[in-house]
Parts: sequence; structure tokens; C-alpha cells
Amino acid sequence: MQVRIIDAQAASGWMEPLTALVVKAGEAILAVNRAAMRIDGKQDGSPVTEADLAADRIIADGLAQLAGDVPTLSEERTQLASPPFQGSFFLIDPLDGTKEFVAGRDEFTVNLALVTDGVPLLGIVSAPALGLLWRGIVGHGAERVRFNGATITAAEPIRTRKLPTRGEPWIAAVSRSHGDARSEAFIASRPNAVRITCGSAVKFGRIAEGSADIYPRFGPTSEWDVGAGCAVVTAAGGKVTDGKGGELRFSQRSDTGFIIPEFIAWGDPQAVGCY
Repeated sequence: MQVRIIDAQAASGWMEPLTALVVKAGEAILAVNRAAMRIDGKQDGSPVTEADLAADRIIADGLAQLAGDVPTLSEERTQLASPPFQGSFFLIDPLDGTKEFVAGRDEFTVNLALVTDGVPLLGIVSAPALGLLWRGIVGHGAERVRFNGATITAAEPIRTRKLPTRGEPWIAAVSRSHGDARSEAFIASRPNAVRITCGSAVKFGRIAEGSADIYPRFGPTSEWDVGAGCAVVTAAGGKVTDGKGGELRFSQRSDTGFIIPEFIAWGDPQAVGCY
């Protein structure tokens, strides 16, 4: 397949159909009866449900029609992927926060990113049970969108928060299901840190909209958990780095197993390295 490179201008023409596709996948998730659904285990011990698979089928079919010549890396189809990826590719988590979904909570998301040359360029993070999604294109801004079913009811531009001034508390987005000691120590080192607990990629949305300042994760996570949120936060004026403030790269090597060892989402890029 010929390598295709999608820039921000071209990606902007896909934002609306991609948003509609992600919302449709969310509707399929909500249609699943959580009390009666089948739950299987993957090799890594994480759960997968019929809702994950239904959303993945919808996204796969939609992307084949919209951009069939652009490669796709989905959590549910990693066996079909062969990194390194050159040019542009779609990075998808059809149901991020499966544990939240299984537990009956509403903070689960559908994540879709368009990555070009190893860097997320476009991102959509949709929380179907909340009727909210965050989307953005790097260099073209970001939005928070409210929707009801398949209908978008409101969309507003969003920006990340500036670095807290002296004496003002840092607001940290904290994972409900994946805490770790290093992340907690990092948060504790922020002056007067206040924690807000969120599930799934909703945490990236809170950074992008300016209701949180930092989201550290000093533990391994998968690229599809991070890619869409990385694009949205960056488009909103923030930055997502590795644990030492360096750039994150996606699916550029064949030996990483699609793992991001650690990352920090910063609302204000000027805060990077402020330890």
C-alpha cells in the first residue's frame, strides 16, 4: 500500500464524518445490556466485551469507506498491525475504560486519533454515556461537544489552563482504576494539589477544557489509550510528554508492543519540567 501523509488541512475535512462515526460507535456500546453481556479475558488479563467488538466493527467499516488507503491500528485488531507505520494511520480504542463500563460507571470513552509521522494530529475522545466529546486538530484548535443520540446539540472552543500562580492549587486528574506510587508522588509534589478522579480518556478531556492542570501516568499504558487525548490536549494549547518532558512517538518501532512506558499531560506547556 502506498504511504499516505495527511496534514492538518486535509484532516480538518474529515473531522465531521469521523465525529459521526465515533458517536455511532458509542451508540452501539450503550445498546449493549451490561447485565447480560459476554465478558472475555485477553492475554494481558484485561477484559473485552461484546460492546468493545461492536464499536470496533462500526469504526473499521466506517474508516474503510472514508479512508480505506490509510492504515489502522485498533486495540481489538493488533494482530493485523505491522509497525513501524510510515506516513499517517488511524489509532483507535473502541472502548477505553472497559473496567469502568463493566462496573456500571459512565466514564468510558471511544478514542480515535489520526497520527502522522509518529505524532497524533487529530483526536476525538467521546464519552457516550455523558453525552460529551472532546475533539481537536493540532494547530487548528479544540472543542468540547455535547450530543444527544446522533445529534450534536452544542460545540464550544476550549483552551487549557495556564500554569497555576503562586499559592493557587494544581488540579490533577487521577485514574480511578490505575493508580501508582510514582504518579501519586509526582502529584503530591505540586503545591496544594487537588485531585479529581476520572476514568478512561476523560482525564485528557478535563485537561483540554481547562478543568485540570496535569495528568501523570508513571506506568505502562497502550498507545490507543493515549493517542486521541494527546492530540486533543495539544490542539487545546497543552502538551503531552514522556516522563522526562520529551516527545512521545507512536508506532515507530516494531519492538515496543504498542506500549507508552509513562507520560504526563500538561495543561500549560510552560509547566513542563517544573518538578
